[in-house]
Amino acid sequence: MKKIAISLYAAITVALMIWGFYQAIYVAPDEKTMHEVQRIFYYHVPSAMVAFLFFAISLAGSIGYLAFRHSSDVKAQISDAWALAGAEVGVVFCTVVLITGPIWGRRAWGIWWTWDARLTTTLVLWLIYVSYLLLRRFAAGPQVQTLAAVLNIFGALDVPIVYMSNRWWVGQHPRPVFGGDADSGIKDPAMLHAFGWNVLAWLAWGLLILVLRYLVERQHQKIAAQEAQNALDA
Repeated sequence: MKKIAISLYAAITVALMIWGFYQAIYVAPDEKTMHEVQRIFYYHVPSAMVAFLFFAISLAGSIGYLAFRHSSDVKAQISDAWALAGAEVGVVFCTVVLITGPIWGRRAWGIWWTWDARLTTTLVLWLIYVSYLLLRRFAAGPQVQTLAAVLNIFGALDVPIVYMSNRWWVGQHPRPVFGGDADSGIKDPAMLHAFGWNVLAWLAWGLLILVLRYLVERQHQKIAAQEAQNALDA
């Protein structure tokens, strides 16, 4: 039943992504200033939103691990698996943000990169979580999970800074599309629908990968625990 459910969800996700692509490329009207390159918006902003969500899931997992590590090993390991899965998927989406942003910036600003507050804080966020993943991959010892959880919590502090950066500081990055001044927001309904469908599509895709990665990590944990028990028995 689990395989059937995952397969059905995957099929729905693929359909959503195809529909989102159709909406962004063929239905949404041409933007009068940026023209075709503006369509990157339908992938850039949803990827950032989804990355923030998965970093939040990772943060919750790390907090859960620290809370349960002395009282319940099972709950601690489950929390840690969510923390690792959330960080990995979050880094993937943050990488998409850092790739699509400069593509748009090259057309809008004439340069690939500028040390704007939004760009810089996003790069710092990406570097922190890549460091977290490197720690999980290459470090060894009984305190690795604890150290990684602390690093994860530290990294998550940058998320609200990234979100507020183009509100707190004036730079080249556009002002907030949503929740900004009176002129912010998407006025054209077709653009808004295309944006909404792509948010839903990329969220569905991210959740699928998140759950699969969580299941894989839980299996690795069980194998490691069994190997440790076999070593003790021997």
